[in-house]
Amino acid sequence: MLTDQILAPLLLAFVLVAPPVSADAARNAEEEVRSALVKWTQDFNAGNVDAVCKLFSPQLRYDFRGYPERGYADICSRLKRSLADGSKHYAYALDIREILVSGDIAVVRLVWTLTVTLANGQVVTSVEPGMDVFRREPDGVWNIIRYLAYEAPERAAQSEK
Repeated sequence: MLTDQILAPLLLAFVLVAPPVSADAARNAEEEVRSALVKWTQDFNAGNVDAVCKLFSPQLRYDFRGYPERGYADICSRLKRSLADGSKHYAYALDIREILVSGDIAVVRLVWTLTVTLANGQVVTSVEPGMDVFRREPDGVWNIIRYLAYEAPERAAQSEK
C-alpha cells in the first residue's frame, strides 16, 4: 500500500535521528499528547467551536488523500463550518494506535472515525487512518504541526456499494 510506503520510512527516520528521551519524560509527553487528542475529540463532539483549532499549530501543513496540501486556516474554517451546519451532526471517535516521543516531537499513529448524522436520520461513517506529528511549543502545549490522513480503502469500497 502506498501509504505504508510513506509512513514506514517516516517512522524509521524519526527513530534513527531523534535524540534519546528519558523513560519518564517520554511517558509524560505521551500522556500529554494523548490528553490533547482526547480533549480535542470531546470539544469537537460537544460542538465547542472556540476550541477546535487550538490543537493545531499555525504552521500546520497536512495531506488528506485526493486533496491538495493544506494548512491551518483551511482546517479551522472546515471544522468551524462543519460544527455550524445545523443540518448535520458530526462526531469523531479516536483510536490511538501508537505514540512515539523524542524531545519536543511526538508522532502518533491513529484512526479517526467520523460519523455524520444527516437531517433525515441517515448515518454516514468514514474511517480515516493517519499519522499526526506534534511539537511541544515553548509554552509547553503540544500542537499538531503535520499530519497525513486517508480514508480506509475497505470503508470507501463499502460506501460505494
